[in-house]
Amino acid sequence: MTKVTLALLVLNFLTSFANVWSTPLIRPDMRIGPEFVGLWLILLLLVGLFGRVGRRAVTLLTGLFLLVAIGRYAEVTVPAWFGRKVNLYWDAQHLPKFLDVASQDLAWWQIAGIVAAFIVGFWLLIRLIRVCIEVLAEHAAPYALRSPIALIVTLSFLGLVAASFMKVEAATRYVSAPVFPVYKRQAHLLLAVSLPRHFQTTLPESPPLDSDLKVLEGAEVKVLFIESYGATTYERDDIAEVVDPARQRLEQAANAQGRKVLSAFVRAAAFGGASDLSHLSFLSGIDLTDPIRHDLLITTDRPTILDTFEQAGYRTIGLYPAMSWDWPEVSFYGFDHYHDAPSLDYTGPKFGLWWLPDQFSMARIDEMYPPDPDGKPRFLFYPTITTHIPFRPTPPYQPDWSRVTSDKPYSDEATAKAMADAIDWHGLFQGYINTIEYTFNWLAGYQALPQPRESVLILLGDHQPAGGITGPNATWNVPVHIITSNDTITERLRLNGFSDGVNPPQQALGHISELPLILLSVFDSGGNKVAGTASDVGE
Repeated sequence: MTKVTLALLVLNFLTSFANVWSTPLIRPDMRIGPEFVGLWLILLLLVGLFGRVGRRAVTLLTGLFLLVAIGRYAEVTVPAWFGRKVNLYWDAQHLPKFLDVASQDLAWWQIAGIVAAFIVGFWLLIRLIRVCIEVLAEHAAPYALRSPIALIVTLSFLGLVAASFMKVEAATRYVSAPVFPVYKRQAHLLLAVSLPRHFQTTLPESPPLDSDLKVLEGAEVKVLFIESYGATTYERDDIAEVVDPARQRLEQAANAQGRKVLSAFVRAAAFGGASDLSHLSFLSGIDLTDPIRHDLLITTDRPTILDTFEQAGYRTIGLYPAMSWDWPEVSFYGFDHYHDAPSLDYTGPKFGLWWLPDQFSMARIDEMYPPDPDGKPRFLFYPTITTHIPFRPTPPYQPDWSRVTSDKPYSDEATAKAMADAIDWHGLFQGYINTIEYTFNWLAGYQALPQPRESVLILLGDHQPAGGITGPNATWNVPVHIITSNDTITERLRLNGFSDGVNPPQQALGHISELPLILLSVFDSGGNKVAGTASDVGE
């Protein structure tokens, strides 16, 4: 009985384990693994039909279950490392470089030891799976076929798995995500990349991204995606009562410099996460709500609005403080300059999992690439990170911007107070409010700084925060704020559905992929006619 219990637990563990965030380690998850239930049903079927499970069948099931375990590991570990789901197209290219970098500081005998340990560990995993399957085939399955109680338990587990596949919320709490879709997704991606006809039916044509940008009159353009900034900051009174005054401070700071703020809502390409879908929907003008579209797009040389700005003489800068690792996909974007967290040389206190304060990143990029009134204007694309879950600890706002990039950007008291607000995974709500308020505080301070060159600042959310903060039945809408002193731009934005101030009209303009087409038209000297979009999923 002990062997059977252990075999059941081990096989279920291999289909349901979770990641120890954000490490390569795993931890048990008490939910039921759908593939484990599937294996159990196959064993019952084989024993029921043939009286036993043959060696060839055991070998085949061992191989299939090994793939399940590997797929599960990739599915839970890659997001913890890279902030996205596994993508075989990119990860296969990245793996040799990752291994080379990881082994540079190791002696030959250490590398040999790691390789040997990996081979032995892999062999032990195969043996463990095979032994567990043999135990169930020889002892558990024959007994279960004779036991009404065992059959009732089996049917109960099967019912739970079936209910979870049908998205029954009560069941999904007890059943882990299946691994099969991981392989299905990778097959779909690789098939679409390799077969042009399949590719064309999955990814629509790019819309025209033409604009001479002359209405900008040489002003710089800064696009800041505010992580997890959604319509819920307006719709929930307990959030709005804190965030609204901070938004008003931003508007007042902009007005004091002769600039206006205009706002609208757009529909994000994601909810609660997967920020890249919204980022690239905005840059490409293609609705990437379906993640497979995103993964296909970055295998191409399709144009984005970065190309439009570069052709008009702009210098494009990608600022990604969330990235602390190599990101091969950046080659698709083609920024003139790309900066991740390590390249910014932050020496101040590290705040939580996303340790770079957004205020520092903005100050640092201006320090590295100061605006030049007589040189090329900058196009800055900056996905912020401080407002990323778990939202704590919130960095202090430093009103003295000359200190922000120094070795000691904050007083000891301010740092200690911030650090005392430790990560609390069970109390995310207040942390979320604090980080959004912090964001508008530093943005208001940034607006008050003297600017050697005029700029258009575009602030928009990438997605709503997780459902635990928004509550049920939340929309996918995110705010867009555009700050400019250019009267032509403000008038054209009003004609396209924007309203004055930081409070957007309730009706969303459309999908976030339609926003760049509106902006390129607004910035073009030829008029304000918005081109058609490729925004319908499945188009």
